[in-house]
Amino acid sequence: MNEPKTALKTAGLVAILRGLHPSEAQAVGEVLYNSGFRSLEVPLNSPEPLKSIEILRRVLPKDAVVGAGTVLTVEQVRDCQAAGAQIIVSPNTNVKVIEETVALGMDSFPGAATPSNAFDAIQAGAKNVKIFPAEQVGLAGFKAWTAVIPNEIGLIPVGGINEENMTQWVEAGATGFGIGSSLYKSGRSLEDLKTRADNLVAAYKTTHEMRKSA
Repeated sequence: MNEPKTALKTAGLVAILRGLHPSEAQAVGEVLYNSGFRSLEVPLNSPEPLKSIEILRRVLPKDAVVGAGTVLTVEQVRDCQAAGAQIIVSPNTNVKVIEETVALGMDSFPGAATPSNAFDAIQAGAKNVKIFPAEQVGLAGFKAWTAVIPNEIGLIPVGGINEENMTQWVEAGATGFGIGSSLYKSGRSLEDLKTRADNLVAAYKTTHEMRKSA
């Protein structure tokens, strides 16, 4: 089996909080942090996303990373940084967005569906690539990516990832995951969110331990 490109950490789980409302941002952020999530992303097609980013950055400990998702323009990159975002996540490979993100001192997670997209992102300065949609790329396709993508580049599948299939993706070379609707949906109770978060973090840690002992 291929060894993962970097050591897995719980911080490699990114909670995608699409639809998050500022009124629930603190409670949701605290539940996820207490369950072990250390990276949270608020997509810009959520209600008042910049306000939620501001709240999360203010209330969560410093070891939490707060970012913005579905970032499509250079102007949005700047607005997100002003709100306190530390990472910029996009569904596509926009070289200008990546370059602006890097220039402002933030980490870029551009979406890529092909190795060509991934290499364009890397050339623009990205140190991590979001494999999106992961279901479309598939495990077989993803394994082919890992043969050519430099070892130091993080590969983050997003889309259809859950506790049942994490191990397969890690064995293929994933260094982290973006977790969306299988974790958070607007209106989901905090109790349900906690259960889901606990299960995902436990599965992630188990996968990590299995890889260390392999």
